[in-house]
Amino acid sequence: ERFQHSGETISRNFKKILEKICLIAIDIMKPLDPYFKDIHEKIVNSKYMAHFKNSICVVDGVHVTASLPYEQQVPYIGRKGIPTQNIMAVCDFDMQFTFVYAGWQGTAHDTWIFYSTLRNLELNFPKPLEG
Repeated sequence: ERFQHSGETISRNFKKILEKICLIAIDIMKPLDPYFKDIHEKIVNSKYMAHFKNSICVVDGVHVTASLPYEQQVPYIGRKGIPTQNIMAVCDFDMQFTFVYAGWQGTAHDTWIFYSTLRNLELNFPKPLEG
């Protein structure tokens, strides 16, 4: 009522905008050092360096409530009994996102998402050069 447009119109246009944002995210969300040649200054002289030796980033997953049509909810219902999606995020040592992968079913295990991401070359997951 407030915007004088139907929920469907707003949803459709929001989706278009979100798709465009995702396209530019490829250029914005990337490591500052794409070859991971240098050890980050925050850990190079840290007492925790032994724990982070050869680390290039931090990877974690989070579950977010998912809004789905009733007939599509079952694969997304996890241990808490509500539909969620599992989102994998990668941050560098400056806490800047360098990769985000959203939309996995809430029942998907973090390890499965990580390995699937590594195998899908189209996702351009940030990783060091071999060698």
